Amino acid sequence: MTTIEADHKVPIIRIAREFQATPEQLFRAHTDAELFRRWVGPDTLRTRIDHWDARTGGSYRYVSIAGDGAEYAFRGCFHDVRPDRIVQTFTYEGEPDGVALETLWFDDLGNGRSGLRAQSLVDSFEARDAWLESGMETGVKDGYAKLERMLADGTF
Repeated sequence: MTTIEADHKVPIIRIAREFQATPEQLFRAHTDAELFRRWVGPDTLRTRIDHWDARTGGSYRYVSIAGDGAEYAFRGCFHDVRPDRIVQTFTYEGEPDGVALETLWFDDLGNGRSGLRAQSLVDSFEARDAWLESGMETGVKDGYAKLERMLADGTF
Protein backbone atom coordinates (compact mmCIF):
# COMPACT_ATOMS: atom_id res chain seq x y z
CA MET A 1 0.00 0.00 0.00
CA THR A 2 1.27 3.45 -0.91
CA THR A 3 0.81 6.27 1.57
CA ILE A 4 0.89 9.92 0.51
CA GLU A 5 0.88 12.62 3.17
CA ALA A 6 1.04 16.40 3.14
CA ASP A 7 3.10 17.98 5.89
CA HIS A 8 1.20 20.74 7.69
CA LYS A 9 4.29 22.71 8.78
CA VAL A 10 6.32 22.82 5.55
CA PRO A 11 5.23 22.41 1.91
CA ILE A 12 6.35 18.79 1.59
CA ILE A 13 4.62 15.72 0.23
CA ARG A 14 5.81 12.43 1.73
CA ILE A 15 5.32 9.07 0.01
CA ALA A 16 6.04 5.60 1.42
CA ARG A 17 5.63 2.07 0.16
CA GLU A 18 7.06 -1.35 0.94
CA PHE A 19 8.12 -3.73 -1.81
CA GLN A 20 9.10 -7.38 -2.02
CA ALA A 21 12.47 -6.36 -3.42
CA THR A 22 15.99 -5.48 -2.41
CA PRO A 23 17.11 -1.87 -2.03
CA GLU A 24 19.36 -2.50 -5.04
CA GLN A 25 16.35 -3.44 -7.16
CA LEU A 26 14.47 -0.28 -6.13
CA PHE A 27 17.55 1.83 -6.85
CA ARG A 28 17.87 0.24 -10.30
CA ALA A 29 14.14 0.80 -10.98
CA HIS A 30 14.73 4.52 -10.41
CA THR A 31 18.02 4.84 -12.31
CA ASP A 32 17.69 2.49 -15.30
CA ALA A 33 15.87 4.42 -18.02
CA GLU A 34 14.16 1.41 -19.60
CA LEU A 35 12.91 0.06 -16.28
CA PHE A 36 11.74 3.51 -15.18
CA ARG A 37 9.88 4.01 -18.48
CA ARG A 38 7.99 0.76 -17.98
CA TRP A 39 6.57 1.51 -14.54
CA VAL A 40 6.32 5.27 -14.00
CA GLY A 41 2.98 7.05 -14.06
CA PRO A 42 -0.69 6.24 -14.40
CA ASP A 43 -1.92 3.18 -16.27
CA THR A 44 -3.63 5.43 -18.83
CA LEU A 45 -0.33 6.94 -20.06
CA ARG A 46 2.78 5.56 -21.72
CA THR A 47 6.22 7.05 -21.23
CA ARG A 48 9.00 8.09 -23.61
CA ILE A 49 12.47 8.85 -22.27
CA ASP A 50 14.05 11.77 -24.12
CA HIS A 51 17.19 12.03 -21.98
CA TRP A 52 18.38 10.00 -19.00
CA ASP A 53 21.71 10.38 -17.19
CA ALA A 54 21.07 8.99 -13.70
CA ARG A 55 24.33 9.94 -12.00
CA THR A 56 25.38 12.70 -9.63
CA GLY A 57 25.33 15.83 -11.78
CA GLY A 58 23.22 14.21 -14.51
CA SER A 59 19.79 15.17 -15.79
CA TYR A 60 16.65 13.69 -17.28
CA ARG A 61 13.60 14.43 -19.38
CA TYR A 62 10.67 12.14 -20.02
CA VAL A 63 7.26 12.54 -21.60
CA SER A 64 4.00 10.90 -20.55
CA ILE A 65 1.73 10.35 -23.53
CA ALA A 66 -2.06 9.98 -23.34
CA GLY A 67 -4.14 7.84 -25.69
CA ASP A 68 -5.28 10.97 -27.54
CA GLY A 69 -1.65 11.98 -28.17
CA ALA A 70 -1.50 14.70 -25.51
CA GLU A 71 2.00 14.94 -24.03
CA TYR A 72 3.12 15.92 -20.53
CA ALA A 73 6.86 16.49 -20.15
CA PHE A 74 8.92 16.33 -16.96
CA ARG A 75 12.57 17.18 -16.41
CA GLY A 76 15.11 17.60 -13.68
CA CYS A 77 18.65 17.20 -12.44
CA PHE A 78 20.16 14.42 -10.39
CA HIS A 79 21.99 16.14 -7.54
CA ASP A 80 23.14 13.06 -5.63
CA VAL A 81 22.78 9.48 -6.81
CA ARG A 82 23.94 6.68 -4.55
CA PRO A 83 22.59 3.19 -3.75
CA ASP A 84 20.64 4.23 -0.64
CA ARG A 85 19.41 7.68 -1.73
CA ILE A 86 18.64 9.86 -4.74
CA VAL A 87 18.28 13.64 -4.53
CA GLN A 88 16.87 15.28 -7.65
CA THR A 89 14.82 18.16 -8.91
CA PHE A 90 11.49 17.59 -10.65
CA THR A 91 9.64 20.00 -12.92
CA TYR A 92 6.45 19.54 -14.93
CA GLU A 93 7.15 21.59 -18.04
CA GLY A 94 3.54 22.79 -18.12
CA GLU A 95 4.38 24.68 -14.89
CA PRO A 96 8.06 25.55 -15.42
CA ASP A 97 8.32 27.69 -12.28
CA GLY A 98 7.21 24.77 -10.11
CA VAL A 99 10.47 23.05 -9.22
CA ALA A 100 10.40 20.41 -6.50
CA LEU A 101 13.40 19.10 -4.60
CA GLU A 102 12.88 15.36 -4.21
CA THR A 103 14.69 12.88 -1.99
CA LEU A 104 14.17 9.13 -2.25
CA TRP A 105 15.49 6.60 0.28
CA PHE A 106 15.74 2.84 -0.24
CA ASP A 107 15.59 1.04 3.12
CA ASP A 108 16.40 -2.63 3.69
CA LEU A 109 13.61 -4.04 5.87
CA GLY A 110 14.99 -7.58 5.95
CA ASN A 111 13.52 -10.82 4.60
CA GLY A 112 13.75 -9.58 1.00
CA ARG A 113 11.59 -6.51 1.63
CA SER A 114 12.50 -2.89 1.19
CA GLY A 115 10.89 0.41 1.96
CA LEU A 116 10.81 3.32 -0.42
CA ARG A 117 10.45 6.71 1.23
CA ALA A 118 10.22 9.89 -0.81
CA GLN A 119 9.61 13.52 -0.12
CA SER A 120 9.00 16.42 -2.46
CA LEU A 121 9.61 19.93 -1.20
CA VAL A 122 7.91 22.70 -3.18
CA ASP A 123 7.98 26.48 -2.73
CA SER A 124 4.54 27.03 -1.19
CA PHE A 125 1.58 25.33 0.41
CA GLU A 126 -0.50 26.39 -2.62
CA ALA A 127 1.92 24.57 -4.94
CA ARG A 128 1.86 21.51 -2.69
CA ASP A 129 -1.93 21.44 -2.69
CA ALA A 130 -2.04 21.92 -6.48
CA TRP A 131 0.24 18.88 -6.88
CA LEU A 132 -2.03 16.81 -4.65
CA GLU A 133 -5.09 17.89 -6.65
CA SER A 134 -3.41 17.31 -10.04
CA GLY A 135 -3.89 13.55 -10.16
CA MET A 136 -0.39 12.94 -8.82
CA GLU A 137 -1.76 10.37 -6.35
CA THR A 138 -3.16 8.20 -9.16
CA GLY A 139 0.13 8.34 -11.05
CA VAL A 140 2.18 7.42 -7.98
CA LYS A 141 -0.09 4.57 -6.89
CA ASP A 142 -0.51 3.14 -10.42
CA GLY A 143 3.23 3.41 -11.05
CA TYR A 144 4.25 1.64 -7.86
CA ALA A 145 1.64 -1.07 -8.47
CA LYS A 146 3.20 -1.64 -11.93
CA LEU A 147 6.65 -1.80 -10.35
CA GLU A 148 5.42 -4.34 -7.78
CA ARG A 149 3.99 -6.50 -10.59
CA MET A 150 7.27 -6.29 -12.55
CA LEU A 151 9.21 -7.39 -9.48
CA ALA A 152 6.78 -10.24 -8.74
CA ASP A 153 6.50 -11.68 -12.26
CA GLY A 154 10.20 -11.50 -13.03
CA THR A 155 9.94 -9.01 -15.91
CA PHE A 156 12.23 -6.69 -13.93
